[in-house]
Amino acid sequence: MPNTSQAERVSTLPQNDIVMEKTKTLLLNPTQIAQRIDRIAYQIYEDNASNGGDVVMVGIHGNGYQLAERLLEKLNAICELKPRLVRLRIDKNNPVGKEVELSCPIDELAGKSIVLVDDVLNSGKTLMYGLRAILKVDTLKIRTVLLVDRDHRRYPIMADFVGMTLSTTFQDHVSLEFGNDEGVYLS
Repeated sequence: MPNTSQAERVSTLPQNDIVMEKTKTLLLNPTQIAQRIDRIAYQIYEDNASNGGDVVMVGIHGNGYQLAERLLEKLNAICELKPRLVRLRIDKNNPVGKEVELSCPIDELAGKSIVLVDDVLNSGKTLMYGLRAILKVDTLKIRTVLLVDRDHRRYPIMADFVGMTLSTTFQDHVSLEFGNDEGVYLS
């Protein structure tokens, strides 16, 4: 029998005989997530301490918004900045076809320091389209916050404050889970 690689042998098996189990690897546990949130909150405070405290945290709907809520709690505990929290809804599958929605009128962001928050940077597409919506008004400055930066960008975007930078392959999936199984996972 000719020498074939394991991948070739697997590909010749009937589809229903292949059982592949997805494994999840814990990258950050709840304590490590809290530590990174604390550090990012201090960075946001240091970046905005001199601008009079006009800060708006814009959390991208889902985990980005939950992360923004936690950052807001920490900021309220450590400093006199009292940022406002705004939700940004974006259709991640069709960001061009559907309008980005903010939970406040866009004019209320004018002249403010904006902190756009998301959980994981994959390609940069979500942040890019989120920024596009915010750039309709003249802001004081815009900063981006990510808990995990995967270092795989298809769009020219960067994060200002990052909890963890991770080099992965395009096939890897990084996710943030809140609740009972809280953690950042690689699968």
